[in-house]
Amino acid sequence: MTTPSRLPDPYGQGGGANLADILERVLDKGIVIAGDIRINLLDIELLTIKLRLIVASVDKAKEMGIDWWEDDPALSSRARHNELARENAELRERLAQLEPARPQREEAP
Repeated sequence: MTTPSRLPDPYGQGGGANLADILERVLDKGIVIAGDIRINLLDIELLTIKLRLIVASVDKAKEMGIDWWEDDPALSSRARHNELARENAELRERLAQLEPARPQREEAP
């Protein structure tokens, strides 16, 4: 025989399911939290910090046009590969420009 929980419903046995439902809704729909912090001294703006926080699933973020992590070499192996390929092409181009300018040495017999 199980004893009923004394905790209110959000914290009782149904709380896990409720939390999962809320998390699923937030990730599916997305949520935006925005705020600004301004520090003024005698009507002179010294500092402004704009904070924007978006919580959404990857699919929802892509649907909204947010995909910055795909181009960040620290987060994406594809972006890292693209960056290395671009850098390699630049180095090859620079080498090709330097090669014709270098005098050719005559080889000793």
